[in-house]
Formats: sequence, structure tokens, C-alpha cells
Amino acid sequence: MRVHVVSDVHGRVDALADAGDGADALICLGDLILFIDYDDHGQGIFAELFGERHADTFIALRTQKRFDEAREFSRSLWESLAGDARPHIEAAVRRQYKALFGAMPTPAYLTYGNVDIPRMWAENLRAGHRVLDGETVELGGWSFGFVGGGLRTEYRTPYEIDDDAYAAKVAAVGAVDVLCCHIPPAVPELLYDTVARRFERGSEAVLAAIHETQPRYVLFGHVHQPLTRRTRIGRTECINVGHFRARGAPYVLEW
Repeated sequence: MRVHVVSDVHGRVDALADAGDGADALICLGDLILFIDYDDHGQGIFAELFGERHADTFIALRTQKRFDEAREFSRSLWESLAGDARPHIEAAVRRQYKALFGAMPTPAYLTYGNVDIPRMWAENLRAGHRVLDGETVELGGWSFGFVGGGLRTEYRTPYEIDDDAYAAKVAAVGAVDVLCCHIPPAVPELLYDTVARRFERGSEAVLAAIHETQPRYVLFGHVHQPLTRRTRIGRTECINVGHFRARGAPYVLEW
């Protein structure tokens, strides 16, 4: 059995179309849309609506951890749009989702990232796309559990949930051969982004599940440039499958 795994697609439609080549199935760990690009400030929904110069300012404020100023700056830009800002955002997100799901190979098993909007997935799913969140599926005789979304942060991305709600999804998955999450377990070296120079939030519940159930693998993304891409906890291999927008290539799992 050969499965290709991607995470943090962030609008990379061209590479996504080929991500399943040679695989029995594709697994996607979320963050499909590109709201703002920290590498190319001219890309993403924010720049599409407000221009690269304003994206430069917004990214600089967030990078400097001046979150209140960043939110106020962003609020002033949204207020500059005629009427309610939500239709503008949703129209841009829908355009991205339509292209991404149109390019996504089948069969594909997906869970949400922290920047995804779950309620907008259903209208774009095609036959052969299956979304799982706090659920399991069997592939090639192995059990795979899926836990989507992220934990609450000062960034306030769309699909952040409370720690208890996240832990309940981990518990619902139970013991599996492969645990697939968007965010890593709470292991410092897996959480530190060497380019952004900050720690992302990881899950204590996932870490506890590793100690208790010892899956063969825990696969995740979220941290784009991790200090450590993989580590072993007991018999469990914890692996960051890579920043797909930058790499354009999936992680390959064979058994």
C-alpha cells in the first residue's frame, strides 16, 4: 500500500493535481486556502483585496507580535470595503476552494487545518473525497484516525477550537495505527518555526495519546519550517509531512 500525504497546501493548485500520482490514496491534513503569504506578500486573499503594500504592513506587525495593532490595521481595511466584508472574503475563499477541490486527486481522505472554513468544504467536494474529523478509516489493513483544526491562539484563525473539544476528538479516534492531525503533538522541537522564530501551538492530547496507545505513526503539518521534522516517542514516529506550498511534493508512506 502506498499513500501520499500533504499538508499546508495554501493555494498550490498546480502541484496538488499531481500529488496522488503513483499512490493508492491521498491524505490531506488541511490548510487549503491562502489568506496571506509571508514569503510573497503579493499572493493570497489579503493582497487580492487590499494590495501588496498593505499586506507588507500587516505581515510586519504580526511578525513583530504587535497583534493588537495588526487587528486594528486589518479592521480599518475591512471597513474601507463597501458594506459587509464577509461577502468579499467568502467569494475569494470559494474561488480558491473550487480550484483546489477541482484539482485534488481521488480517492482522498481529508481533515481541516486551522485556516480552513469547514462549512464551505461540502459544496466543493467531489466523489472520492472523504472528510474525517474525530473519525477513523481503514486503508490497506491499517487504521487511520483524523483530527482536524488547531487550538486557540492570538492569530484567531478560522478553525481554532478549545483544548477540551480538541481532546474529545482525539479520544473519539482512540487507538489507531496512524494518527493524522493538522497540528503536531506538544513537543517543543516539533513546534518551533526556524524562519518565523516562534513556537506554534501543539496538542497535549495528541502527546498523551502517543504515550498511551503508541500508534506506528503520527503525521501532521502546520509548522512550515520546523526545527525538527521528525522524532520518535517509544515506537511512534512523529513526522511533519512538509509545507506543501513550498515543496510541491507529498510525503510518501508505504507498508
